Amino acid sequence: MGGIDNPSARSLIAAFEQTLQQLGWAENNNLQIDIRWGDNNSERVAGYARELVQLKPDVILVGPTNALVPLKDETKIIPIVFVQVSDPLGRGIVKNLSRPTDNVTGFSNLEFSLIGKYLQLLKEVAPSTTRVAAMIHVSNVVSDDWYRAFNKAASSFAIEPVIAPVQERSDIARTIESLTRKPNGGLIVPGDTYVDVPDVRKIIVELAAAHRLPALYTNPAFVRDGGLMSYSTEIADQYRGAASYVSRILKGEKPSNLPVQQPTKFELVINLKAAKSLGLNVPFGLLNAADEVIE
Repeated sequence: MGGIDNPSARSLIAAFEQTLQQLGWAENNNLQIDIRWGDNNSERVAGYARELVQLKPDVILVGPTNALVPLKDETKIIPIVFVQVSDPLGRGIVKNLSRPTDNVTGFSNLEFSLIGKYLQLLKEVAPSTTRVAAMIHVSNVVSDDWYRAFNKAASSFAIEPVIAPVQERSDIARTIESLTRKPNGGLIVPGDTYVDVPDVRKIIVELAAAHRLPALYTNPAFVRDGGLMSYSTEIADQYRGAASYVSRILKGEKPSNLPVQQPTKFELVINLKAAKSLGLNVPFGLLNAADEVIE
């Protein structure tokens, strides 16, 4: 999984374990759970993938894509249930969504086509926006897919796309400062295990506010930390659903009989205080459609 220092990651694991308990699985009774935290380190993730496979568990829960790819290379036998994986069909993770082959199934995260929705929402709140940067960490294995979708969608909104890969924290400040050298800039942070870490998240939110840069995130934690707005899937639902799949596999079902689930529930969160500090008026229709408004 992600990082042990991330409270959001720990709460997602807690939701997974709680659902397993509701389904009759109790740790230290009829269940043993071993957790490995990757902390966004590709070498550590690969090592843990080998280590977990050698333990010969009955099933492995894994996410996001960065952790799934090396794990999938390690075993074609042990059932794998994934969460927070974008476009598993397009990336060749599975060959069929309704009847995935081999030993892998799970819950798909955001689709790359949603980048158009992000741009639409950003333009609704900040209509003057003409340049937008997409900030993604270089270790994110789906970053190229995000950038392709971003470049394609930007022209439909008269947006100049700015590719902003992040390798270290100084890159965050450099990207935001360069965006504000010209007027009408904006920022989209699709989210990954690097930028979602609380202290990195805080840096992004504070720099965006200091430079009066409207930003959209795919993790509502950014908005609760003071960011402008987020549009995301309900990730905890994926972990609860994954617990159901794990339970069914433990009872004898095969992953190939469990269809890959696509996201169906999305959450819009808007921070009115942040909007006012940026001098933005959020349209009433958008406020009315929001799942959560922070005042």
